[in-house]
Amino acid sequence: MKRLPKNDGDKVSNLANENFPEKPEGRLSAPARREFLRTSILGTAAIATAAAKPLVAREPELGGSSAVAYSGDIAAFELDEITIGDLQEGMKSGKYTSRSITEKYLARIDAIDKQGPAINAIMELNPDALSIADAMDKERKEKGPRGPLHGIPVLIKDNIDTADKMMTTAGSLALLGSRASKDSTVAQKLRDAGAVILGKTNLSEWANIRSNHSTSGWSGRGGQTKNPYALDRNPCGSSSGSGAAVSANLAAAAIGTETDGSIVCPSSTCGIAGIKPTVGLVSRTGIIPISHTQDTAGPMCRTLRDAATLLGVLTGMDGDDPATAESREHSYTDYTQFLKEDGLRGARIGIVRRTFGFNEDVDKVMEAALETMRKQGAILVDPAPIESAGKFGDSEFTIFLYELKADLNTYLTKLGPNAPVKSLKDVIEFNEKNSAKEMPYFGQDTFLKSEEKGPLTTQEYIDAVAKARDLARKEGIDATMDKNNLDALVGPTGGPAWLTDHINGDSFGGGSSSTAAVAGYPNITVPAGFVHGLPVGISFFGRAWSEPVLLRVAYAFEQATKARKAPSFAPTLNI
Repeated sequence: MKRLPKNDGDKVSNLANENFPEKPEGRLSAPARREFLRTSILGTAAIATAAAKPLVAREPELGGSSAVAYSGDIAAFELDEITIGDLQEGMKSGKYTSRSITEKYLARIDAIDKQGPAINAIMELNPDALSIADAMDKERKEKGPRGPLHGIPVLIKDNIDTADKMMTTAGSLALLGSRASKDSTVAQKLRDAGAVILGKTNLSEWANIRSNHSTSGWSGRGGQTKNPYALDRNPCGSSSGSGAAVSANLAAAAIGTETDGSIVCPSSTCGIAGIKPTVGLVSRTGIIPISHTQDTAGPMCRTLRDAATLLGVLTGMDGDDPATAESREHSYTDYTQFLKEDGLRGARIGIVRRTFGFNEDVDKVMEAALETMRKQGAILVDPAPIESAGKFGDSEFTIFLYELKADLNTYLTKLGPNAPVKSLKDVIEFNEKNSAKEMPYFGQDTFLKSEEKGPLTTQEYIDAVAKARDLARKEGIDATMDKNNLDALVGPTGGPAWLTDHINGDSFGGGSSSTAAVAGYPNITVPAGFVHGLPVGISFFGRAWSEPVLLRVAYAFEQATKARKAPSFAPTLNI
């Protein structure tokens, strides 16, 4: 969900540069890095038995990545870069069935996620995937499809509850064996839509909130996920497995979660589209939390149309998540209606220059992106500064510390008396007792700070929430958009993927996720171009509930550039 970056991204190591003015322009600072989730345990390989074999937790990788040893070719894949719409047409014509599609993705996972380049994006396969696919095929034949996701294989992050044979662990060995008694609302909506939940993806353990020195894409349960564009590079966190899996064509779509950057950063570094919705548009019930003021689930897909399709399935009010009450007048079941190829014509786009400048090559990609927008008829307001940027990073981190303890304790309590751990304190003690496997590279300093905090009635917490929301919303995004009469704001989503380094941790360069994250406002990223063969994305963000407007302008940009290119699974960059 969120990860504060050391230099740009996910959890407590580095918040976006806009929040830390004491850092050089373009450098991320302490609290932004926990947003990028990770987890991973993988089941089996053979297709015939993939849906039946139990999964076994793997030993953490203590010797670095084996990916750089890979030098083979990747076999052609029939479903490479295929869209949800294409799959539906294939099932309608009889070319495919849900079972045949599911089998093909299982074979793909076996070939390149567990073998070959060994991306290690999948934590666990669903033993019931093929039987679900069979049921969806039978229903299609007898009654017709339920909707656009009928029979479509979807992966979900391993911090999202499923009431089935799969575990939900947030990548931690402390929750090994934990199986939810009830589906999360997200999982239930996927099932209701006829989707095949194919498996769970690895993430940055505990959504990158355990330590300020963590490495994105690594979890005690799942090991290290690799970036499919260069295997020694990082996929960003915490939804690293979801990003890498979709990019590598291991499924048609995936669900990630974000607190600050955990959907948009892995989407950017893995060359896909990601939507971080307004907080409250998608229910968080049954998702392992970090911060109820910022957490949200969202779609991660190879195209924005697929992401919009998936978003429409996920929305709706949930009595168990009070934040969703506000979405009553703002949610839609079909977001594809807002996708317009001429959606940039006449749109007023504000350029948040403060988020530029951390990488010259990224700036070149962004300038080319801005020129594309001009040619598509957009009116660029440049610059459109967010005056409050850089003033709320300390408050954001304070909120995380309080809400992590309160929200996680609530989640663990609901697991019931047989849960392996029942509180944040229990998790801390488990990690200490199992430090060789759980903490071979980094500790749990953020967990320890969180455990020291008091209840949510503490004045320090109340003041931090008020300050952060006011600065990010009223004095931040809202003020900038009102002053300049804007439809959307844009900035680089992040830099190119950095080398995975378990000793020193993450090396985020910069990014633009934090203001929208702290405000609880929507953020959409799409591929913008490449730096030395590594993808970088551009973010479109704006007011609360402005997903329709953001989809319109982001889709027009995506269609004008078509910047997405499938990964080559190179062992390393040749530069």
